[in-house]
Amino acid sequence: MNTGKVEDITIYSEELKEDMQLLVYLPYNYSPLYKYSLVIASDGKDYFQLGRVPRVVDELLEKREIENIIFVGIPYKSVDDRNKKYEPSGEQHAAYLRFLAHELVPFLDEKYPTYQVGMGRTLIGDSLAATVSMMAALKYPNIFGRVILQSPKVGPELMDTVSNFNSAHAFTVYHVIGKGETEVKLTNGETADFLKPNQELHQLLKEKSFPLFYDEFDGEHTWKYWQPDLKRALIQNFGV
Repeated sequence: MNTGKVEDITIYSEELKEDMQLLVYLPYNYSPLYKYSLVIASDGKDYFQLGRVPRVVDELLEKREIENIIFVGIPYKSVDDRNKKYEPSGEQHAAYLRFLAHELVPFLDEKYPTYQVGMGRTLIGDSLAATVSMMAALKYPNIFGRVILQSPKVGPELMDTVSNFNSAHAFTVYHVIGKGETEVKLTNGETADFLKPNQELHQLLKEKSFPLFYDEFDGEHTWKYWQPDLKRALIQNFGV
């Protein structure tokens, strides 16, 4: 099987006042003569290591099941760093959203031959990384045209933001949650029910007429279930 390559890049964010690492997967047939859709993942290192993204995309491209994509992972530096940026109440949350829209996207559009339209950019994340992906798309729906949510952490801030969303740019949402995600262990040691809030989010997105794919899988809040779901998520969004 032909294999793509992964570039490890660092860019400086004025919004966050820090260096940000990027893992960039380029397909085996990458060429500046082609155009590529962007997939941008928070929890970026997890998607490359636990999600095995390069291998999944290699296989889908080899079988010609998806169009050309460039997959960009943004690793977090620590659990504390992740909470500051991804939690809607986190002190760096707003700056991280601005980084995604106003710094990362222009950087990628300049460096790679991308489509440079909303539907050419997808945000993906698992758990809290899914939450921040959804928050970014809600804030910048003309920049991000698709979101892939794998078991997002759904709280009042996210629900309120969806409730108040009234843009003409309704982006597409791929949304999965595990039927066994009723006692998810949080980083602070507490547990929370993820299933019911996700069901409520799904109902709200339906009421708001978002273009939706929704599924409840048999499983829990781990990469054991998100990893195999990746293939379907990518085919659903980029199938040819």
